[in-house]
Amino acid sequence: MKIAFIRHGCTPGNLEHRYIGRTDEQLSACGVEELRKRRYPAADYVISSPMRRCIETAEIIYPAIEPMIAEDFRECDFGDFEGKNYAELNGRPDYQSWIDSGGELPFPGGEAPRDFRERCCNAFINAVSGLPWNAAVSLIVHGGTIMSVLSRFSVPERSYFDFRIENGCGFQTEWDGQRLLISEVI
Repeated sequence: MKIAFIRHGCTPGNLEHRYIGRTDEQLSACGVEELRKRRYPAADYVISSPMRRCIETAEIIYPAIEPMIAEDFRECDFGDFEGKNYAELNGRPDYQSWIDSGGELPFPGGEAPRDFRERCCNAFINAVSGLPWNAAVSLIVHGGTIMSVLSRFSVPERSYFDFRIENGCGFQTEWDGQRLLISEVI
């Protein structure tokens, strides 16, 4: 199965380097423009996060395909850090503790990164189960979702942060039912 992992287009919060998780932002004007300039792989199926920015991205890239919504592909709940950027969080003891943990501590008032990653990986398995093995599938999701799934299933293995990708970009992969082989960067 060919599976493209595509990060949603740029939002106003992305432009300001904010933690945007549960905030249901729309795409920015420049985010829409960038998506329209790029070329994406053909798809038989499109599966999207329920967040507005992902659904809008799916509608721009694949206007003829109604996206299937996978609720558990939603972005991480950043809790007390939601909507803030580094400059606003710098100097806060809770933020420094989170940074010192290598991003492994739960977000204060939010989700634990380990739980988020597990949720995304389970959502991936559920989303592709039952699809034809020769299908071309595009997942329109969040950067953290891509990083979670690829760090768990890709060959060769790499760490979570090795799969960081810019808005509107992604990875083309082949899924054998157990592992994802990355064939190109989108």
